Amino acid sequence: MLTNRSLLISTFSALLLMAGCATVQPEIPIDQASVLPGTQVTSRGNPVRLLGSPISVGKPLPSLDLVDAMTMKGVDLSKERGSVLLLSVVPSIDTRVCEAQTHLLGEKGQALPGSIKKIVISRDTPFAQKRFANESKLTHLQYLSDYKQGDFGRSTGLLTEGTMLLTRSVIVVDKKGIVRYIQVVPELGHLPDMERAFREAMRLAQEG
Repeated sequence: MLTNRSLLISTFSALLLMAGCATVQPEIPIDQASVLPGTQVTSRGNPVRLLGSPISVGKPLPSLDLVDAMTMKGVDLSKERGSVLLLSVVPSIDTRVCEAQTHLLGEKGQALPGSIKKIVISRDTPFAQKRFANESKLTHLQYLSDYKQGDFGRSTGLLTEGTMLLTRSVIVVDKKGIVRYIQVVPELGHLPDMERAFREAMRLAQEG
């Protein structure tokens, strides 16, 4: 028969165990497949249409201004030359999957050479992006915001109907400003294949 003290300890241990189990996060699936910009993805299995003019491999990025979260200055990625651009596009950095994607870019991407610019793009405000960068200690990444009119999303076919957020994707642009790789993740709740994007960026960085 349990004493009051034994019962209290047993109950406390059970609560600790339950709390520990509650903090365990399920592993986020990684999608290796891709859909085309301007088509359709799913969100928890429900179809979501992608709006805008789709970009494609072999074409340059469209000319438009994004806002740099650290400087509040406009940045036109179509004018960047001499560096490979690795663009990690996320719906919102304050969600679990987007946070994981950004940590992959910032932590595993540290092995990439300096000739590859690692850039996070979302429709979060620049202030939210800057706060996230500081809290996550990922300030070595560049954060660009499409918060004004969603012009980046509309000009790439990566704007989701309904929420009007950017769909989860990765784009690699070569030193001449030409899109050389795109993965648009078929299911919004899954991660992109960042390892493959890293390999594509490395290959382009080694080109003359």
